[in-house]
Amino acid sequence: MSDLTQSSQKIESPDPVSAEQLLPLVYNELRKLASGYLSQEPSGQTLQPTALVHEAYLRLLGGANPERWNSRGHFFAAAATAIRRILIDNARRKRSLKQGGAFTRHPAEDMPLTLPEPQENLLDLDAALHKLAALHPQAAELVQLRYFAGLTLLEAAEMLGLSPHASKRLWSFARTWLRREIEKIQEKS
Repeated sequence: MSDLTQSSQKIESPDPVSAEQLLPLVYNELRKLASGYLSQEPSGQTLQPTALVHEAYLRLLGGANPERWNSRGHFFAAAATAIRRILIDNARRKRSLKQGGAFTRHPAEDMPLTLPEPQENLLDLDAALHKLAALHPQAAELVQLRYFAGLTLLEAAEMLGLSPHASKRLWSFARTWLRREIEKIQEKS
């Protein structure tokens, strides 16, 4: 029996699963997700996948009363939230003036001849995602599961209890809404 199958069965059993029991079962899967997120970050990223998984684990454990999960979806939603918050905190730290956020070092030989296309900014995405969550929480949860937990549309739909058709419609709506909101935010900047 594979580790993923074993972890899914353990998480979905009637007994809630604690973080201490769950992490060894899903560690490799979380590390792959973290590697994927960090590969999309700009060059010069100092946060490593292992550190991201460990930080998320510490946040999931919380304080004196560690959270317990009733399903795979519940765990991955919590993990996606923790990873998102870590990446947002890291982006904010790097943007701060104390960390040299106003300055960017570029070697002359690396300078492009033309300006690159603007890329999505993680902080702008976070701000737009907060607005979407206030207007349409299920759409925001779907985006979070897809973007930060790395789930496929069908996996995320299953965890949210949506039909495949409804999830496609909601995903299309959320992407369009977020793109427009991010453009508004970037115009104000």
